[in-house]
Amino acid sequence: MMKYRVTPEEPIVGRRLAVNGIVQGVGFRPFVYQLAHQYGLKGEVSNTSSGVTIHIEGSEEKLQAFIRDLAEKSPPLAHITEVSTSYEPARNYTEFTIEPSKRQSSRWALISPDTAICDDCLRELFDPTDRRYQYPFINCTNCGPRYTIIDDIPYDRPNTSMKRFTMCQPCQKEYDDPADRRFHTQPNACAVCGPNVALYDNGRTHVLSRDPIKRTAELLKKGHIVAIKGLGGFHLAVDAENSDAVVRLRQRKHREEKPLALMSYDIDRVRGYAYIEPDEEVLLTSPQRPIVLVKKRNSNPLSHEISPHNINFGVMLPYTPLHYLLLSYDFTALVMTSGNIREEPIAIDNEEAFERLGAIADYFLVHNRDIYLRSDDSIVRRVGRATRFIRRSRGYIPIPIFLKEKGPQILACGAELKNTVCLTKGKNAFLSQHIGDLENLETYRFFEMTVRHMKRILDIDPQIVACDLHPDYLSTRYAEEQKGIKNIAVQHHHAHIVSCMVENRLDGPVLGLSFDGTGYGTDGRIWGGEVLIAEAHQFTRAAHLAYLPMPGGAAAIREPWRMAISYLYDAFGEGFLGLKLPLFQGLEKEKIKIIMHMISKKVNAPQTSSLGRLFDGIAAILGIRKKVAYEGQAAMELEMAIREETEESYDYEWELGKESYQVLVGPIVRGVVRDMENGLEVSDISSKFHMTLIRLFSDLCTVLRQETDLDHVVLSGGVFQNAILLAGLKKALEEKHFQVFTHCVVPCNDGGISLGQAAVAAAIAKSLD
Repeated sequence: MMKYRVTPEEPIVGRRLAVNGIVQGVGFRPFVYQLAHQYGLKGEVSNTSSGVTIHIEGSEEKLQAFIRDLAEKSPPLAHITEVSTSYEPARNYTEFTIEPSKRQSSRWALISPDTAICDDCLRELFDPTDRRYQYPFINCTNCGPRYTIIDDIPYDRPNTSMKRFTMCQPCQKEYDDPADRRFHTQPNACAVCGPNVALYDNGRTHVLSRDPIKRTAELLKKGHIVAIKGLGGFHLAVDAENSDAVVRLRQRKHREEKPLALMSYDIDRVRGYAYIEPDEEVLLTSPQRPIVLVKKRNSNPLSHEISPHNINFGVMLPYTPLHYLLLSYDFTALVMTSGNIREEPIAIDNEEAFERLGAIADYFLVHNRDIYLRSDDSIVRRVGRATRFIRRSRGYIPIPIFLKEKGPQILACGAELKNTVCLTKGKNAFLSQHIGDLENLETYRFFEMTVRHMKRILDIDPQIVACDLHPDYLSTRYAEEQKGIKNIAVQHHHAHIVSCMVENRLDGPVLGLSFDGTGYGTDGRIWGGEVLIAEAHQFTRAAHLAYLPMPGGAAAIREPWRMAISYLYDAFGEGFLGLKLPLFQGLEKEKIKIIMHMISKKVNAPQTSSLGRLFDGIAAILGIRKKVAYEGQAAMELEMAIREETEESYDYEWELGKESYQVLVGPIVRGVVRDMENGLEVSDISSKFHMTLIRLFSDLCTVLRQETDLDHVVLSGGVFQNAILLAGLKKALEEKHFQVFTHCVVPCNDGGISLGQAAVAAAIAKSLD
């Protein structure tokens, strides 16, 4: 530490510092207190509704050193976005103190996400000499619940679900001691004064046990399904090595084939059933503790039913003390899937869990610390040397995305699938946690509750509400019901591209490749294979997949064989009936004729340009998947069929229509069928199909560059969850000297679309000023 010479003549000056960012609930005030004492400075620090305020006085030299270290040495969970410094007369403080929180009319504090148990607390958890030995709610200023227990700001105990628990004398002493790791830790507690766990059967009978967690472990080892209350909601758990239990869980939860998440005690146990790359280990052990998609070992001890027809497992490490205690009973892994019935929000309340999960779980391990806002586990994947979000939720919410410039306060309502909402204030865009598919009343109520909660804790009163262009989405209807507020509808694929532009701080115009399954177009048709020339406030459609019928509408999403018939009919006419394809095995001829009739007569066969549907159709033609049990399954299995990547591709072409280029899918389909008839392996055909798309769209971008002089390409939309397409297309474009921009902060799927809606609405509002 630098030495300072103190003399009576050294003038005392004062400063007022307003610190904004994630500075509440992360040990920031104790850090300020200790830093002030280190430099011999006097004054005070307090939480406010807008962050942290510091009044400090001392010599100019020491003040400058204090301000420097404030930014450079802040606690690990803190994130300072702004420090405003102003001069003020010295008040002649006699010491430096931490003052009670101050409520202001302007509420502007950023809230810390929930974080995994830290190493210090983990050591204490398993230390028999520690007074919190095996206490399942141990936490400190560096870890534990935050966002899920906050009801209002400032982040103080009376504004959290810990307000009902009065600290015992030892806990209060820690809480009051600025030198203690638990100083002003709002969830601070112990077994004497804090929350506790209890075990019940599904008839709500209390299962008496001196150690409910140990008893739960015994029940899991016997094959029972246990609903476990965690940080952001309930999980449904079974022993991952017990296939009967896994099958029973799938049957009761009505989750036939979608992969189930796993949790293991440590990395070494995960290595017993999956391959872990160094970057994946970093993610698995990070304070955010997301589910990470990792490659399965061919030979592993886990049930085949966990992730059927899939080369990956979704794995996470424990993030609460309760998880660690439970997994310490020698499990290779536990299935820890969301505590909900299919497509509904996860349960967070004990009574709610008994009501909704009673037909699934045999037992319930609950606790009495309320969860104010549910938060699903986040899901990530490493692709192309970067972390890609599939779901951004617990551990990352509500950290904002920082915008290039200030704009009006906006509420963006998101899409129908994988819904999130976004609220903006100043230069910050706040994405909500994962809400889910807005297809039922329960999820819609969660959507409404999330909007209310975020508006309150962020003190946002939107001037504009943005929504999807689709008139029948529940999120759109919600937006239209908001009275006295400007409503801006945003085209789905435009929002996708702009969300990526915001993330990468681009102004545009750019070439935007927006590929997904479904999005309502400006012409009333179903878009999804779009090449746009996009700016934040406007776009033009430069190219798209040629329209083809989608027989049965939404039924074609659940049954990809319908799209296969549509593509074959387009490519071969009625002659496709004479082809020898695995698609036709077990498919009734009468059903095929009905689909042909729907297509030819244009009955319940809306037109689509979706690349997601093309993936589905090719998967069905190859015999990979005629029906799906969950969204994206056919496309995912088509990608996973690839054993080796190829440089070969099929013929492709486009033609210039009235307003844009139209990519013809017939040549690709004919190439696929020809290879099928010639006996080429499915894995090789899938590889050629992927390479065809990579070459097709990189070539098309080259043509558009010649016409527009644009060399910035933005990739967005759910199809880019396909790692081979994303990495391959990015590489091909870069080899053609394009600058390519992708998502690393929000999901490329509809989970990130609300960010784009907010940015488009802000840009439109600005253009109209």
